[in-house]
Parts: sequence; structure tokens; C-alpha cells
Amino acid sequence: MFLVDMTFVDLEQITPELTEQHKTYLEKEYKSNNLMFGGRKIPRTGGILLSKHQSERALRAVLNADPFVQSGHVTYSITEFLPVMASADYAHILR
Repeated sequence: MFLVDMTFVDLEQITPELTEQHKTYLEKEYKSNNLMFGGRKIPRTGGILLSKHQSERALRAVLNADPFVQSGHVTYSITEFLPVMASADYAHILR
């Protein structure tokens, strides 16, 4: 599993249109269950994605084609982790 930390280089460049392109682009990754969760950081300095992509390479390919990253206004870092504990509502993720 991977945690993606996206950071806005310049928030003023993150237009509603660019945000909509980003969301539309990622829809197929959510539909395929490769992306599990995503959302804005508070304060709004970027966003977080939780991914079940098969490899970091596959995830990077998706991220590098994301309109946010393509615009040059967003950077990201990836942290791979192995979930070992969860509440009852999320225990199925550990399988």
C-alpha cells in the first residue's frame, strides 16, 4: 500500500478547472480500486491519496500523467507501508 502526499507549489495556480481535470483523471483509478481514498489537506496545501497499486512504478506512471503534476504546480512524495492493524470497520483491508 502507498501513501501519496501531494503538495501545491503555488496554490494560486490551482484553478477549479485544473482540480476538475485532476479528479476526472483519477476516476478510473478509483473505479479499478487502485486508489482507495483521496482528499485535500487542511490547510489547503495539497492532498493525500491512499493507493493499492501493485507497484510504486505503476503508481508513479499514474501520478506523472495526472494533470496536477503535468501542470508543474504540484509535486508528490510516496511512502510505501504495510498495514498491520485496523479497526473492525477496516479489517478487510489487511487481507
